[in-house]
Order: sequence, then structure tokens, then C-alpha cells
Amino acid sequence: PPGTERHWRAPKPADMASDYTHAQLVIGPAGSGKSTYCYALEQHAQSVGRRVYVVNLDPAAEDIRYEPAIDIRELIAVDDVAEELNYGPNGALVYCIDFLLENLDWLRDKLDEYHGEYLIIDCPGQIELYTHLPAMQHIIKTMMDWDVRMCAVYCLDAQFCADAAKMVSGVMACLSAMLQLQLPHVNLLTKSDLGQKTVEDLLDVDTALLAEQLTSTRGERFRSLHEVLARLVGDYGLVSFLPISCAVWSQDGDAEESGISVALQHIDNALHYGEDTDVQDDDGPEHDDDLDM
Repeated sequence: PPGTERHWRAPKPADMASDYTHAQLVIGPAGSGKSTYCYALEQHAQSVGRRVYVVNLDPAAEDIRYEPAIDIRELIAVDDVAEELNYGPNGALVYCIDFLLENLDWLRDKLDEYHGEYLIIDCPGQIELYTHLPAMQHIIKTMMDWDVRMCAVYCLDAQFCADAAKMVSGVMACLSAMLQLQLPHVNLLTKSDLGQKTVEDLLDVDTALLAEQLTSTRGERFRSLHEVLARLVGDYGLVSFLPISCAVWSQDGDAEESGISVALQHIDNALHYGEDTDVQDDDGPEHDDDLDM
């Protein structure tokens, strides 16, 4: 009879309380659309009533469209290092990340203000930070010790993968970052509507065709190497991509058409987001757990 059934509702994203802080670590080469993705995801979250905060860990960031909740430039900035130490842009950026590693108390104090929240961390575009330099790996491990659950979101520009050699190079860099950071990984092929053929090649790799394309441009003497690389990319399925179109670049872009909504679902699954929240009862009539039959 009415009033005896158990009423419940799934918690709304903005009301979720968690013992963990969840974070997307947005990484990838310079110009791959990391900051724009962070801004677009923030806008999408607001449109669906979900609370997220964007963190800027790029000390060289300029003209970012979002308002960062935490900004490394309050601690150190590339321009200041380059001016005072006479470093080039790459050396200054590495110095800034090393400086952050030495001053993690600053980062922890900032993150404590957002404990239990969902963060989008916009990272620098210097690829060696994720492929072989140790600083970023140490920062990630320390944040995990602070109960921050993280998923790496690797952005790769579809236009960068215009030919076979560049495509393999991009995939290898992505795989190197996966091995170095040892985090759950979701890989995004950004601006995918500007390179439709590239997207099709990356989403459905023809191993034999890829090896032949590499050999035709690099020479017959490297055929065996090309075949091994093609099998690594195509046959083992170690790296896969979700396409994000340029609709996400525009303010009025549709989240479904751009692919950002699907990408967010994959990232949430990788983070186990929402699994540690309790189901909330509604304000329905009180009743006993043992129902009369």
C-alpha cells in the first residue's frame, strides 16, 4: 500500500560528500587544448548542477578563461624565474615544478580548503614532466597520500597526428606518460572534427597499413621496426582515445555532440567517483524497515 515502500533518491552531484578528494590531472603536449578542456568541463559541470573546481598548476599560464580556485602563480611564476635567474622558458618551468615539490606544504594547505571536492588540475605543457622527469611523479604520489584520488587525462591534438610517424610518436608519448605516472588514464583526442581521417585511423588502427605508411616515408631498412611499432599501437590496445570535437571549444557547444559528456563518464568511472557516498532518503513518511506482507 502507499506509504510502505522504501523511498530513496540518488545524491545530486553537487550534494555529494566524500572522504576523498577526486581530481582529474589534465596533461599533454603544449597546444593540445588542456586549458580549454578544463574551462569547457567547468562550464558543462555548471550547466548540469555539478560542483567542480579548476586548479592551475602551470606556472607559465597566460590568458586562461577559467578562474582558478588554486593557482601556482601565487607561489612562483615562470616569468619571475626567467628574469631573476636568466633561465630559458623550459628551464624556468622545470625549476618552478621543482620549487613546488620543495614547497608541498603550500599545496597541501590549498588543497585542504577543497577536501572532498572534485578538482580539475590544469598542468604544464612540457611533455618531459610526464614521460621521464621525476618531480611530477613525486607530487602525484604525495597527493595520493593526502587522500586525493586522481585520474590522468591526456590530451592529444588530432591535427598533430596528421601522418603515420606523428601519430605513432604521439601514442608513444602517451604510453610513456601512462607508465611513468602509474595512474588510471583516459586519453582524449582533441579537436577531432578538424582531422576526421586521423580520428578514424587512431580509433580503429589498421596495423598492416600503419606499418606500410611508416616504411614508405622512412625507408625499407626500418620495416621490422615499423612493424613492431604498428603492432604495439594496434594489436595490444594499450592506448585508446576518446574524441573531443571543437564544439567543446565554443561557449554554445553541445556537450553530447562534442564528446565531453561521454569523456566525463569514463573519467568518473576511472576515479570511482560517487562510490563512497551514501544513498540519501527523501522526506517521505516514516515507516518500519520490516514491511507488512
